[in-house]
Amino acid sequence: MRIVVTGRQGQVVQSLIARGPAAGHVVVPLGRPELDLADPGGCADLLAGLAPDVVVSAAAYTAVDRAESEPELAHAVNAAGPAALARAAAGLGVPLVHLSTDYVFAGDKPGPYVESDPVNPLGVYGASKLAGEEAVLAHHGSNSAILRTAWVFSPFGANFVKTMLRLAGDRDELGVVADQLGNPTSAFDIADGILRVAANLATDADPALRGVFHMTASGETTWAGFAEAIFAASARVGGPTARVRPIATADYPTPARRPANSRLDCGRLDQCHGVRLPDWRGATDQVVAELLRAAG
Repeated sequence: MRIVVTGRQGQVVQSLIARGPAAGHVVVPLGRPELDLADPGGCADLLAGLAPDVVVSAAAYTAVDRAESEPELAHAVNAAGPAALARAAAGLGVPLVHLSTDYVFAGDKPGPYVESDPVNPLGVYGASKLAGEEAVLAHHGSNSAILRTAWVFSPFGANFVKTMLRLAGDRDELGVVADQLGNPTSAFDIADGILRVAANLATDADPALRGVFHMTASGETTWAGFAEAIFAASARVGGPTARVRPIATADYPTPARRPANSRLDCGRLDQCHGVRLPDWRGATDQVVAELLRAAG
């Protein structure tokens, strides 16, 4: 299967490039300068020239706090860009897998969110991603799968695991938010899930395989709990550690509000696609070990 994925340096793109060949797929990244989602006018011709079996929409504007002061750019990349991709994929008659986020929810539900729960983004980033979902469904809903994920980490790009390890090299104690709940999810596991979903879409016309799905790792924790697991994994291989001091969200103000509850129920993905991502703890151990090996 030939998969064209938007972006070049993102965590999921890099993970797809790493995982795709082992699963028997050709992964072709498509990003700037050839494709700029802020100005995606030529994407139909670009996609046609690459002859994909499936298109994966992974590139996004992900600067959550900066989005509050750059709403036009965030919406251009996260909404108008996916709309153009969806129209292009529909024109080619190929499935589209689009990545979205837990930030489409307000985070005030007591339990994990299911796909049918009301959406209510707290900020510009979440609103722009929701607009992207709506655009994909409007232009290619009959042959697309939207995968909402959360708290992504990997050896690539900027993420919470890399930040914690870097800060632990300089500090003995770190204050980490302890009143936000979520599902830390490895980009490698996301890539594996995408490949399964993409193969299902390419080989099966069942409408149940289309629509919105949640795809996060099994298990849940807080950011403080995640940090403690990172340092425990680091300690096991002789890496940097720090004491974690739990703090409240109010103690760490940011321009954009974060959902207090980012937990996603992934039962529908398992039921329809047969995809259930593994527990976040094992992936955390693996990513920490890989990062520390790379650092020498």
